[in-house]
Amino acid sequence: MNAPDPLSHAVARFVRMSPQKGRLVADLVRDRYVGEALTILRFSERKKISAILEKVLRSAIANAQQKSPEVDVDTLYISRIQINGGPIAKRIRPAPQGRAYRIQKRTSHVHIYLNEKGK
Repeated sequence: MNAPDPLSHAVARFVRMSPQKGRLVADLVRDRYVGEALTILRFSERKKISAILEKVLRSAIANAQQKSPEVDVDTLYISRIQINGGPIAKRIRPAPQGRAYRIQKRTSHVHIYLNEKGK
């Protein structure tokens, strides 16, 4: 499963969202053209996660234009998108009879890789 080297990529680390919720939105835009992906993210119902993914995707597009100015943005597609777990902040919540429940505030690392169709 050797995929070609990506044309560009962008990373957002330590994003305050759970990886599971992020992957639900990432599955909507995987293997799509960037214009179509931006439209899907803009009108998605999961606003916070969609806004973060849109920002990272726009950064990857800008990186592709910076790396090779002759690239056609309309031919770019999301070749790979990963949302991995980051560090977990642990908090406690008071519970009945002097006990404490643990709250886990999860973080994510978002990686978006772009490539050109036909390459």
